[in-house]
Amino acid sequence: MKNIALAVWALILSVQLQAQAIEYQLSFENAVHHEAAIEASFTHLDAGTFSVRMGRSSPGRYAIHEFAKNVYNFQATDGTGKELKVHRPNPYQWDITGHNGEVNINYTLYADRGDGTYSQVDETHAHLNIPATFIYSPALPDREILVDIVLREDLNWKVATQLEKLSETKFKAPNFQYFMDSPIEVSDFSLRQFEVVQNGKSQTIEFVLHHQGTEAELDTYFEKVKKVVLAQKDIFGELPNFDFGRYTFLACYLPNASGDGMEHRNSTILTSSLGLAQGGMRRNIGTVSHEFFHIWNVERIRPQSLEPFNYAEANMSGELWFAEGFTSYYTNLTLCRAGIITPQEYIEGLSGTFNYVWNSPGRQFFNPIEMSYQAPFVDAATSVDPVNRDNTFISYYSYGSMLGLALDLSLREHNLNLDDYMKLVWETYGKEEIPYTVDDLHKTLVQYAGKEFGDHFFDFYIHRSEMPNFGALFQPVGVVVKQATDQPYFGARVSIDQLGEGIVQRNTQIGSPAYEAGLERGDVISTINNTPLAADRNFGDIISQYKVGDTLQVAFTRYGIPKTTQVILTGNPAYTIQLIEKEGDKPSKKVLKNRMAWLKRE
Repeated sequence: MKNIALAVWALILSVQLQAQAIEYQLSFENAVHHEAAIEASFTHLDAGTFSVRMGRSSPGRYAIHEFAKNVYNFQATDGTGKELKVHRPNPYQWDITGHNGEVNINYTLYADRGDGTYSQVDETHAHLNIPATFIYSPALPDREILVDIVLREDLNWKVATQLEKLSETKFKAPNFQYFMDSPIEVSDFSLRQFEVVQNGKSQTIEFVLHHQGTEAELDTYFEKVKKVVLAQKDIFGELPNFDFGRYTFLACYLPNASGDGMEHRNSTILTSSLGLAQGGMRRNIGTVSHEFFHIWNVERIRPQSLEPFNYAEANMSGELWFAEGFTSYYTNLTLCRAGIITPQEYIEGLSGTFNYVWNSPGRQFFNPIEMSYQAPFVDAATSVDPVNRDNTFISYYSYGSMLGLALDLSLREHNLNLDDYMKLVWETYGKEEIPYTVDDLHKTLVQYAGKEFGDHFFDFYIHRSEMPNFGALFQPVGVVVKQATDQPYFGARVSIDQLGEGIVQRNTQIGSPAYEAGLERGDVISTINNTPLAADRNFGDIISQYKVGDTLQVAFTRYGIPKTTQVILTGNPAYTIQLIEKEGDKPSKKVLKNRMAWLKRE
């Protein structure tokens, strides 16, 4: 009798909880004009003012986005259908009064950006990022959430999401935080799956692709996806335990999509305007690699500064050099290890990021932690006033990827490696989902590589802005770093228009010849050494006819006022990174062994 009573009580409790669930319904009759009709139902409410709002940030993004700007036709009624009074205390909130314990809301959402942050509704798909789509109640963070999607049968739509599936159109989230982190793709997509077995347990990796290509193209691409998944699993030794035993790639490779990737707990959004036959087969796979690595690093190896994620404010974290930067290091390294790109392509591909980080004056202003703090200003953030980021900012993606490279090569000099350090961080923090701090990463490196090594890396390269000696670090793996200092360097990005006017496109970089000469963004160069610029020439070609050390007489206008200055050309500070074989040198067996241990490739 006791067991029967407990079962009955559990059933009653379950029914009560479901009755209190927040319910949403979406329909898309006016998709051709980018509109979604959304209904939301909130029951068992306390008396008084009931507030709902739209989010101002989105998981994986750190800037403010003000999603409320796309909401209109807002109406609220109670359980009897009576229209309720609505007050707007601020741009992103609705205060509702006079209800009887139930509030039903109807509104229209305009959505026309298909990426990892926003939503897009048209007759190709309903691409839904949750904070950009749904109102929510800050007072009800723990309630279960039910979503009902009314499909357009004329468009052959179906639904893909990491949410728990109740039926083909109905889905459930256990609470607000989980819901906001669970994007939804509604379209006529294709699906591929494969199983990964570990410890006797099988988990499904599924790739949802909405595109205009062929099934054969998807088959070819999916083989690359599988290689990425397995190569990254080898780094950590295991996959996380996904909710419902499933991880979902939500990919939209369409002309109306914007290039992006965004990680979530058991899924990721991948968007690109490039179809698989238009270059996407090669160019989009890097985003697959980056976002899947996040299932460990960010989603479960998670900074304490992002817990819980705040949807009402910008989110600031000092750990993004690790969360995003180390993930960026592994992005192309994974492609190399998986055989998708060659070792030569991987090594030479390091040059762009290396030059950006190494030659940036930004390191004199901020260390990697402080660069991470800049995320709310740069991560898809917008501003109308000019900023000086060319001189003050280095992307934490790029900065962190070079630090990851340096740490990996430094550890390998001690018969250690970054893979095993990441695995230790996973075992210590990620597997049990214990949020970490910068100090925790420091302590874990000390635990793995010793106090002297760990203290040196964090003291010099994380808390300060020193740069490692990459030339020395590359030698054991047969890679050389070279500078073409005999090539003249002007130090400004100049575009010559049809009138033969050379317009300085960006802020000149501190210390460059153009900066020292007082040239700045917007200046219009007319002559060099009294010779007019030709409309049919590249500015770099003009500079290349001179030599390092030459003094150029530059005539230009600023705000319409003629001016002159002298630019003294220096050697080009850019580096190239390449295998020593390209120089005709033959690597030793030891070098090849070291390289093999690093790249997992011959």
